[in-house]
Amino acid sequence: MAQPLMRSAAVVGTGLIGTSIALALRGRGLVPYLIDADPAAARLAADLGAGVVGVPRTPVDLAVIAVPPRHVATVLRQQQLQGLAHDFTDVASVKERIQHEAAALGCDLTRFVGGHPMAGRERSGPLAAREELFRDRPWVLTPAGDAHGRALDRATGLAELCGARPVLMDPRRHDRAVALVSHAPHVVASLLAARLVRGDASELGLAGQGVRDATRIAGGDPDLWTDILGANAAAVVDVLTEFAGELDTVVEALRALVDGPPEGRPAARGHLNTLLVRGVDGRDRLPGRSTGEARLSGAAAGA
Repeated sequence: MAQPLMRSAAVVGTGLIGTSIALALRGRGLVPYLIDADPAAARLAADLGAGVVGVPRTPVDLAVIAVPPRHVATVLRQQQLQGLAHDFTDVASVKERIQHEAAALGCDLTRFVGGHPMAGRERSGPLAAREELFRDRPWVLTPAGDAHGRALDRATGLAELCGARPVLMDPRRHDRAVALVSHAPHVVASLLAARLVRGDASELGLAGQGVRDATRIAGGDPDLWTDILGANAAAVVDVLTEFAGELDTVVEALRALVDGPPEGRPAARGHLNTLLVRGVDGRDRLPGRSTGEARLSGAAAGA
């Protein structure tokens, strides 16, 4: 266990994730320093019991950079020059681009380990923070090739103190993985939710749990998600390109059932069925749910 190597910490950025990390550390007896470009946000996080506002007099063991992806490298460089901490990690949902940007800015990557706790909420800001947000969730760590073992131990200890499960991963592999399980699904949910803008009150009044489940993540902060998608654009494009091709196949199959000749309709139904079977198979592969539970909840949502 790496926790003894981290006796002091700072959190730069007191939004949902940063404040949740600070609350989790407070719950384990460690009082982090809270730093934010918006002093009111840092004070609010402190009022919630997340730590103390201000810069430490001497470097802390680990600083957590909890700012949007486009700012991580710049903030990391600034805080390293100011001597905020001995080691650093971040919590952004994109890793390869940040590592390249940090190297280009001259950051000391021997003291930096990229991190991404796989947890969040649709709400943002310190008021949405929860101490238990990361409990039993994966926390990906993507150290650069020359990162010191101490920095990795401290980043690992942070994840463990927050109740998460540390997972080591190559930055590029991480970005491909989150494009598949997080970033592309967010785009799809947002596109589906955007269709609801055209519905009138009588139509939307029929909405059940199925559409709410399918569009839940569309409630995320649009500015933050624009930043995330832009930072991982190449990997997201690959997933959405395949998705668009399959969507075209569905549209053509449905069109054939409406306008096509009768002899072509069995093939169209076969295409639809194949897609739906693949959907069941894919959902059943997600960890943490049995096949029966997945199919039962899906049936209930569609009822």
